[in-house]
Amino acid sequence: MTEGQVHSPLCLKTFALGVGRGETMLARDIALSVSAGHGLMLRGPNGAGKSTLLLTLAGLLSPLEGSIVLEGHDEDFGPAFHHCGHRNAIRPRLTAVETLEFWRGINGNPALPVAEALERVGLRRLARLDAAYLSAGQQRRLALARLLVSARPVWLLDEPTSALDAEGQKLLAGLIEDHLAAGGIAVIASHDAIALDNLAVFTLETGA
Repeated sequence: MTEGQVHSPLCLKTFALGVGRGETMLARDIALSVSAGHGLMLRGPNGAGKSTLLLTLAGLLSPLEGSIVLEGHDEDFGPAFHHCGHRNAIRPRLTAVETLEFWRGINGNPALPVAEALERVGLRRLARLDAAYLSAGQQRRLALARLLVSARPVWLLDEPTSALDAEGQKLLAGLIEDHLAAGGIAVIASHDAIALDNLAVFTLETGA
């Protein structure tokens, strides 16, 4: 690893990958290659399969055809992936602290302390507040904070800018930038522009 890298050098690749829901193919012949320190922006209209591709990469859906390889990692590479969906997956009656403690317990691999993660996303003063009382943008920041409390090298982000204001979008870009600088990988589905270097674009078209 080079200076500043935290994660071992990895490369995420797909070969003739086909993704879909049930038996319905949404996209096929997907060939991706994303190496450590780089990100990939998924573009395409609604229904093209961007979210489905992220879920498939995360192992939450099975490929309909083809294969996924994470070079530099063992065969069980599921724990290497952080999936952050377009829904925040936040329990309304858990405080911000309890939310991150829950996700750290689920995901393991402790990284930033909970208090530091909340500070990083601008929620330190709301740490003991139930998530139900957070605004939509604050809930999104809390969802992103769970990426920080467990160390996983591959981030799969589905519409991560959802509900974020300009300041929140700048914060998100900084989080991703730091992750890539540490040798991480990010695959992002978003209709919004995210100002980052080392970010290639892959476009999915409607129809299999």
